[in-house]
Amino acid sequence: MHRVGIIPFDTRDSDVALLFVTSQTRGRWILPKGKIKPEETHIQACHREGFEEAGVKGVVLEDFPMTVVVTKQTEKGKREVPVTYYPFLVTEQVDDWPEKDRRQRHWALIEDAPRVAYREDLLPLIKQFDDLRTWITEAADRCRPERQEALTPAP
Repeated sequence: MHRVGIIPFDTRDSDVALLFVTSQTRGRWILPKGKIKPEETHIQACHREGFEEAGVKGVVLEDFPMTVVVTKQTEKGKREVPVTYYPFLVTEQVDDWPEKDRRQRHWALIEDAPRVAYREDLLPLIKQFDDLRTWITEAADRCRPERQEALTPAP
């Protein structure tokens, strides 16, 4: 079944950082994703998954959907699933969120992301995001709230 996910990110000057969460079963660093509920749009599902899995709110950059096939571990073994990810400008990160007890969060500069991301299926996605970085950050700058505290750690 097709899923949607987000690539949570923030920028500071020319730096771009991505937010990873741990998977529930094996604790590996992944990006938030999930099934679309029957009444939801892709964008609504992105907001819900971002908050449930990572405790973040923000802006979905819907002009840059990226679909990749990821390998999902199920009770019946490994299964390939298409996931459409959207860049997600994080504007708020809360300390208390629905899956806080089951997941950890980790910000990584995009240059370090390939070493953080567990799944090889995420590497082409991160590369595609990086290839589109100029346009994604321009779009993010246009929709960023005026006063925003930096969410990512100072370099």
